[in-house]
Amino acid sequence: MSHDVTDRPPVHALLADGTTVCIRSVVAGDHDQLGGLYEEMSPENLRLRFFAVSHRSAHLAADRACAPARSGYRALLAETQGRVVGLAEYEAGDTGDEKDAAEVSIAVADGLHHRGVGTLLVEHLVSAARAEGIRAFTADALSENHAVLKLFADLGLRTTRRFEGSEVRCTIALDQSDSYLTAVEERGRAADVASLEPLLRPKAVAVIGAGRKPGSVGRAILHQLHAGGYTGRLFAVNPAAHAILGVPSYPSVSAVPRTPDLAVLAVPADAIPETAEECGKAGVRALLVVTAGLHADQAQALLAACRSYGMRLVGPNCLGISNADPQLSLDATFAAGHPRPGTAGVAVQSGGVGIALLDGLSRLGIGVSSFASLGDKFDVSGNDMLQWWESDGRTGLALLHLESFGNPRAFSRTARRVTRRMPLLTIDAGRTDAGRRAAASHTAAAATSTMTRGALFTQAGITATRSIGELLETAALLHSQPLPAGSRVAIITNAGGAGVLAADACAEAGLSLPAPTPELIDDLLAALPDGAAVGNPVDATAAVTEEQLTDCLERMMRYGGVDAVLVALVPTAVAAATGDDLVRALTRAPGRRTKPIVAVRLEQGLPVELLPAAEDGTIPSYAEPQAAARALAHAAHRAAWLARPAGTVPDLDGVETERARTVVETYLAAHPDGGWLDPRTCADLLSCYGIPQIPWAWAETEDDAVLAADRLRGFDGRVVMKAHWPGLVHKSQQRAVHLDLRGDSQVRAAYRDLETRFAGQTTGVVLQPLAARGTELFAGVVQDEVFGPLVLFGLGGTATEVLADHAARLAPLTDHDVHDLITSPRCAPLLFGAHGSGAVDLGELEQLLLRLSRMAADLPQLAETDFNPVLATPGGVTVLDARIRLVPCRSQDPYLRRLR
Repeated sequence: MSHDVTDRPPVHALLADGTTVCIRSVVAGDHDQLGGLYEEMSPENLRLRFFAVSHRSAHLAADRACAPARSGYRALLAETQGRVVGLAEYEAGDTGDEKDAAEVSIAVADGLHHRGVGTLLVEHLVSAARAEGIRAFTADALSENHAVLKLFADLGLRTTRRFEGSEVRCTIALDQSDSYLTAVEERGRAADVASLEPLLRPKAVAVIGAGRKPGSVGRAILHQLHAGGYTGRLFAVNPAAHAILGVPSYPSVSAVPRTPDLAVLAVPADAIPETAEECGKAGVRALLVVTAGLHADQAQALLAACRSYGMRLVGPNCLGISNADPQLSLDATFAAGHPRPGTAGVAVQSGGVGIALLDGLSRLGIGVSSFASLGDKFDVSGNDMLQWWESDGRTGLALLHLESFGNPRAFSRTARRVTRRMPLLTIDAGRTDAGRRAAASHTAAAATSTMTRGALFTQAGITATRSIGELLETAALLHSQPLPAGSRVAIITNAGGAGVLAADACAEAGLSLPAPTPELIDDLLAALPDGAAVGNPVDATAAVTEEQLTDCLERMMRYGGVDAVLVALVPTAVAAATGDDLVRALTRAPGRRTKPIVAVRLEQGLPVELLPAAEDGTIPSYAEPQAAARALAHAAHRAAWLARPAGTVPDLDGVETERARTVVETYLAAHPDGGWLDPRTCADLLSCYGIPQIPWAWAETEDDAVLAADRLRGFDGRVVMKAHWPGLVHKSQQRAVHLDLRGDSQVRAAYRDLETRFAGQTTGVVLQPLAARGTELFAGVVQDEVFGPLVLFGLGGTATEVLADHAARLAPLTDHDVHDLITSPRCAPLLFGAHGSGAVDLGELEQLLLRLSRMAADLPQLAETDFNPVLATPGGVTVLDARIRLVPCRSQDPYLRRLR
């Protein structure tokens, strides 16, 4: 068990009703406050807490919590606006039969029960206890103390009870399980949504900083709220006016006759801290700060006021927010127009992107459920908005443009849940910032921001587009059409050239164009005019009539050999002369469609439109076949992701996490700045996770090298010698490796060569038996400071970086993630026995990647891990060369509930 009781920094988190509390370690100065917590308790609650109405027990509890820090004990309190409202503590020691366990206790202030204070404190205690190696909590409670028994039962952790007369002995296992994370997420989601109510469904809004003259941002927002028909109470705050734009104005927020739920701050930057403080004191629950240019101290004061008074914050430096629900009509933005009510939730960081998306969605008729321009994102984030849309009952499509992620691992779990209920689209911004990191290892050289973001989007089921246009094109299809069952597309056209363009676009987008069966050919020829060519594309010719095209389309829609239909049309004089409207052939067919249909009209002025169709439906129409093909490909990928069961992180046997942590702590104690592990420590760490390494030996003299070679020689007597020094990456390029050494004389000559050429650098040599032939692979981990551990896999050997044949996924890896890692690189066919070479041991390869992922997830100090090469054969998988770099790092629980 670790004895590190260093206090964690205070954090703010949300209670079940959406109010904010500060969770922090108890210090000696809290004694009086803790004493007050117990003194204000009713006799009944004191009895339930201490099994008797005992003020002496209460005083002793305060003394214990405020005593000097000691091993195995931790106390956390919850406070709001300087008042202590809860205390939770654990103490390891004599806990009966339970090993590695600690006794836990909880106290919550009267009047604050059933608001989640105790549960939140226990969650934070669980996180702290795990970091200290504690595996279980125990607690004694009176059997009539239903509140605390329910708290333990609802945590999501495995809990057992043992009744002893009027008392109950509870044991809570602290294993990190998906059920616990799911329970924490659900509590967090409910609290998050409750905290956003004053922001996105305010009953009263005050605009602070609205000027009397046109031209100010505050006045523009006041105008949008007033003219947009906001149904709540609306006020302006301006000491120099009694009314602005017909809205009553007051000299201060405290003078407003009804406390606003939401205050919009459009005052100069230097006035933001004081204004925020005034809002908090007045009881405002949420702030929208559009002001830009805050200095660091101003920004810090703004956030401190929000946390102190429990206000949620959007911004600063943002366009505003909107809730287009007709029952509310909240448009607190300074965009030119009002968003059309609809079903798309939109969150952006860039105001310009937000305006473009609002305009595009309104033009398409999709409309907006709610919109948030997050700006500098001090508080409310894309994760908050996802949870709001998941719960609001109005959003069916989520659009995000995020330039940063506050907690990517929490975002990923939320996105995986939300995107199974609705499409989640994003613009993959910042793709050009793909410069490689300093190549401290093959892994770090291969990892790029583009690859990391791609892993996040792929694992979370997010549809990542490359532009605003592509996002809107895809949103139009996902909004209006069913998902395709696969990627097989049929093309129907009235012009051969348009069909060729559409075929090229589909192939380039990764869609397939299956050839029609003889039966389908006969069926379609019966519907089409003479001269039609029935392949794929189907060339219906310029002579096709509206009725014939309708008949052809319906037959193709009934055909089970394709998953989607693309109709490419050009205007012709033939159709004009007969009065046929070929577009109408697409839109008039009644009945619910079971596969998507899209149109391409090369003469269309707008990039994408939604054409009104039968039974209040719509069909997306594109001006370019590439746009239609991209949208269909995104829809096919989403359908495939939804059809795949959610992955699970497999249990691994033979993992010694505590021993691994001891290895890391021991190394960092001797190397406070971190560094590359020596071969022995590296091998020790790998053995903690059951990662197979080829036999090896370390030698620091020529004679030691000879003795080691004698022990290691395989069936043919050949060995490999490698120079070693911290930071050495490209051994082959620097000619720091000797292969195929036979006999003592060759070993001695090789040692003297390395010693001479790398004098002053090498600290010794590593010797290994010459490995058998097989496929050389690469596996590694790099800790991204934002996204966490990223696992990379691909072709290894000396060409690792030249060929750049890598795939990446964020840890912890699920069974699906491992499958994707193995099958995604271009070298994948080699692993499955291409060219008659025989398949490698795929089960062992999966185990290697899972164990590497587990090591990265367990050890946040692991900055880089580089396995290159990894030898894969039909008989097994072995790491031939391993390098690991550690850095000092405070362990943080990425799933712990806390505000930014």
